Amino acid sequence: MKPEVEVLADDGNLCGEGPHWDERENALYWTDIDGARFYRFLWHERRRELLHEGFVVNGFCMQEAGGFLTTSSQGAWLWHPGAEPLLVASEADGQECRLNDCLADPEGRVYSGSYHLNEDGTSSPSYLFRIDTDGSARIVDEGICFSNGLAFSPDCRTLYFTDLVARCIYAYDWRRNDGALANRRVFLRIDSSEGMPDGLTVDAQGYLWVAHWFGGCVTRYDPDGVRERKVVLPAAQTSSLAFGGPDLDEIYVTTAGMNNCLMLAPRGYDPALVFVGGPLYRFRAGIQGRVKFRSRISPPGRDR
Repeated sequence: MKPEVEVLADDGNLCGEGPHWDERENALYWTDIDGARFYRFLWHERRRELLHEGFVVNGFCMQEAGGFLTTSSQGAWLWHPGAEPLLVASEADGQECRLNDCLADPEGRVYSGSYHLNEDGTSSPSYLFRIDTDGSARIVDEGICFSNGLAFSPDCRTLYFTDLVARCIYAYDWRRNDGALANRRVFLRIDSSEGMPDGLTVDAQGYLWVAHWFGGCVTRYDPDGVRERKVVLPAAQTSSLAFGGPDLDEIYVTTAGMNNCLMLAPRGYDPALVFVGGPLYRFRAGIQGRVKFRSRISPPGRDR
């Protein structure tokens, strides 16, 4: 049975991204990167709020102590909406932290990858970074084209990481005591006809859900990389997704209304012939998700 997809909010997001459920508030947060807007949907009140304008948030984690650890093209920041952000890291190992999506691990460290896309569709070298709880940053992998979504398997033994331009999702072995990554391998490749893999999440059964930019859908893969289902969305540029709701059985999907990365679009793709995107969508999956970990990054100049 196909799930019923509904529009939850329609603010014409230029690049809606990073949906994140806060189980403490029963609220969903998301960002409009190019619109420099940050939103919250209060589940019990059925009300969405524009929390802030003017501060660009590419990705974010909920901080254990309150507020957010956010990422942008200028680095990583500690931020409360309405307050001045505090810069945590702008470079690591001699490379600028031009950061996109981010993800906290069980120890409160944060992983985030960089992106450098040229006008002809090629990419300059990008990296996967780790920000430790004391705010120090280091490169943990290289040879990346354009970093995007991250997610942990339920047992946290595996970290999944999207390279959008390479249309590839990698898997790493993850080590808890020091956050080290090892044994990078290709988990799956997305055919160019299906768009590009963007944001992703893992459900309670260990299946990976992937948003397809240009593909107008989200797909679910089993732990062996075999597709289990496909859910079609009204918007072609589906950017990211997250489980939410009090029972974690709803899926929220962000989309983007600004024509972007057209040089990487599938053959025959014409934005004039499709609805590109902009709304936030929701549907019931009949499957439960998992609560995301919270970051515990110390403010600059302060011990953990």
